[in-house]
Amino acid sequence: MGMRSREVRLERRPNGAPVAEDFSFAEVQLPPPGPGEVQVRNLWMTMDPAMRGRMSEARSYVPPFELGKAMEGPAVGEIVASGDPAFAPGDLVWSRLGWREGFIAPVTKVEKRERDLPPQAYLGFAGMTGLTAWVGLLHAAALKPGDVVFVSAASGGVGSVVCQIAKLMGHKVIGAAGGPRKQAFLTDVLKLDGAIDYKAEPSLTKALARAAPDGIDVYFDNVGGEHLQAALAIANKGARFALCGMISQYNSTEPSAAPRNLTQAVTKELRLQGFIALNHLDKMDAFLADVRSWHAAGQLEQVETVYEGLDRSLDAFNGLFNGEGLGKMLVKLG
Repeated sequence: MGMRSREVRLERRPNGAPVAEDFSFAEVQLPPPGPGEVQVRNLWMTMDPAMRGRMSEARSYVPPFELGKAMEGPAVGEIVASGDPAFAPGDLVWSRLGWREGFIAPVTKVEKRERDLPPQAYLGFAGMTGLTAWVGLLHAAALKPGDVVFVSAASGGVGSVVCQIAKLMGHKVIGAAGGPRKQAFLTDVLKLDGAIDYKAEPSLTKALARAAPDGIDVYFDNVGGEHLQAALAIANKGARFALCGMISQYNSTEPSAAPRNLTQAVTKELRLQGFIALNHLDKMDAFLADVRSWHAAGQLEQVETVYEGLDRSLDAFNGLFNGEGLGKMLVKLG
């Protein structure tokens, strides 16, 4: 029982912001699964800023995408046919074989997921996005009672989960995002204590000082650049920074001039902790227990922007960088 599947391939490495000519769409025929293999129809796939790094040849914690081959990314799908008794048609599985409608793979490439949550939640608050937020806030930043928390890209996939967790744990949370629509989202939906539209502020540092007159104790950095500079300026002595990503620089062809005040990390005795969620998979059970409990109590919700069909996948990816999306950027395939 074979099936046809379309996939998105990287044809050349982008210079600056990716353009359509950097990619191609191809259709392949998937054979029936052999022993120890499964055939999967993807239902959802996610778009993550880190995918931009894999489009270049720069060394990183994951290898670059190969030219002429389908790209990869987290996806959730259903087993269509199985060559392994541990998997049956209809089983929900998670994989890193996104950017395609379906695939054949060894069972070692897929992981079963329960149906106690919406399938796409395993790409959002109950997936690597949520684990990134949870690990960064509770472990890298070592959140303590009474901390004032500042989050950049607070309306994004990771940022919106960070904000929700910090709020449900009783903290004052200030978020920054670009544009009045996102600022309203931070205020009206996430119920943050302070919401900064950084695009409307001549000085992000002054805006953060107004929102946090007593300083900040934790900074969750998704952006880098001017946001990191503002956080350094307003940080209290001994503040902890969780350095998750620097999306402001992913499409840049020149190094960022900011932050220009890194010496404050010394004078204020700050802790700047970079982290990679993939190195914390041993905490997955504890993380899932927390988010399932919070979701059941109505304290944690999936914030998502959905694009329909593989044809919209490049639009969804570009939406990460042009400010179109709120929350988790997803492509619905099934």
